[in-house]
Amino acid sequence: MPGILSKEEIIQQLETVSSQFTGFCSGIKDELFFYQPTGKWSIAQNVKHLITSTDTTRLAFSLPKFLVRLYAGKPNRPSRTYDELVEKYKLKLEKGGRASGRFIPNPVTAKANKEKMIQTFSKAMQQLTASINKKWQDPQLEKYIAPHPLLGKITLRELCYFTIYHTQHHLNTIKSR
Repeated sequence: MPGILSKEEIIQQLETVSSQFTGFCSGIKDELFFYQPTGKWSIAQNVKHLITSTDTTRLAFSLPKFLVRLYAGKPNRPSRTYDELVEKYKLKLEKGGRASGRFIPNPVTAKANKEKMIQTFSKAMQQLTASINKKWQDPQLEKYIAPHPLLGKITLRELCYFTIYHTQHHLNTIKSR
């Protein structure tokens, strides 16, 4: 995606990738959804990871703006483009960056409800896009930052880019199985 995406383009991309992700996961048989290959996450764990990630991202867009500023400070540079942000994330992964702490999902057994998990992810994405749409003007996405566990402090626009790419990344991982 070239250049800086507008708030409207970001929301559209978030809705698209969410729909693609939920549509694909809904069509997976339960046995495969919960199967955990040795040393890898199950598809269910990928979904749980994205729920945690999306809920954390939504928090940055749901808090009052003065708290976001108080917690993270002010940006000291303009936003990277989508492609620049993705490149930085890929470099961090190549250097061994991985999910940590609460972002590492516990194993999920077949007792869990696949449809409910997928609906929880979908609802988290809907709440995120609603928060962005309702509470933030496009220029404000440049004026606030949030901490990211691998990328450091990034603008809220970059946080949106990350969420788009991160969801697509996990969808591609799931599809490769």
